[in-house]
Formats: sequence, structure tokens, C-alpha cells
Amino acid sequence: MATAKLATVKSLKSRPERLPAVILFAETSGFTRTSAILQPEVVLARVAEFFTLVRTAIESHGGVVRNALNDTLMASFTGKEAARNAVEAAQNIQVEFGAIEQSWQRDYGIRAAVAIGLHSGEVVIGIADDLLPGQPLIFGDSVSIAERLLHRARAGELVLSKPVMDAFAAGGLSLEAEELPALAIPRRDPIPLFGVLRDSRLDFT
Repeated sequence: MATAKLATVKSLKSRPERLPAVILFAETSGFTRTSAILQPEVVLARVAEFFTLVRTAIESHGGVVRNALNDTLMASFTGKEAARNAVEAAQNIQVEFGAIEQSWQRDYGIRAAVAIGLHSGEVVIGIADDLLPGQPLIFGDSVSIAERLLHRARAGELVLSKPVMDAFAAGGLSLEAEELPALAIPRRDPIPLFGVLRDSRLDFT
């Protein structure tokens, strides 16, 4: 196993970077379970519809899509306006998904909503051609924490960590968000969390 890891490291053809970034995770809540009763072509078309919406919002705010798996998409934002761009992209996704939410329920009886998690911190970005040729990979604790925040978000909600809120405020901006229970991680200080919550809470659990 050590030899395989060493080979992967040596295969990095572009110089890897360590840089601050805001990580965004977005997923549909309620769709995956319901998709089991739909025709495969309908499932793929609806997933593509969701991913297109999210990708458009991310790229229009200067973000980069890093990964897509099942009903979840991950992206990163870098630069001085990373927090602002990530938050505005997330808000855009929430608003635009409203039309999809209505059409899915009307046409297929699917109750779905989008959940989003945002966290900022250092990440390592590079290319390992032995693993996924030509595809940039992103690593770091910040990615894992952002994914945890996604799972804290209820259907239709956006959950942000304090580092994102602080960076957003540092740009002279304000966001109406509710303080949530902190994220507890063993052997680390708890991470304060904030949520942009729906007026009518949906819970598909």
C-alpha cells in the first residue's frame, strides 16, 4: 500500500497547491429514496437537471465543481471574494431549486429540497494521473468538515461554519442566519455553526 501511495504522489504532473478555500456541498433531500420507483431515464434526467442548476450557480459565482456522486455535488471557491461568492451561489441554488421542487412534485410526486453545507479552510489541490487522469483532486480537513455540515442541514436549509460567516462579515456583508448547535469533533474545539432555515421546515428522515 505504501508503494501505491508513493507512485500516486510521484505522478503529480502539475505542482500541487495548498491554499485557502470555501468548500460547498449540495444535495437533494428526498429524491434518492423516491428515485427507486421511477424509470431509469427519468432518474438520470432529474439528476442532470439538479446538477445543471447547481453547476450553473457555482460557475457563475467563480466556483469550480470538484466532484459529483449520487445526488451530491462538491465545489470550491478561492480568492478574496470566496466567502461572498460561495454564499451567493448557495442562495441562488436555494431560490432556483424552488421551481424544480414544484415541478418534481407535480409531475412525479417527488417531495424534494436542496440541502447545502459551507466551510472554509486550507485545502491541497493537485492532479494525480495514476488515479484519475487529468482530473484535479482536492484534499483537506476542510472538505470533510464541509461534508459534515451538509449532513447537519435539513431539507431546504443552508448550514455555514463560523469561518465562513466571519469572512462574509469581513467583506462588509450581513447574512440573516440562526445560530445552531456547534459541531463537536473529538480532540478539537467545537466549530460554531449557523443556518439559513426555511420558513416551513421539511423533514424527510
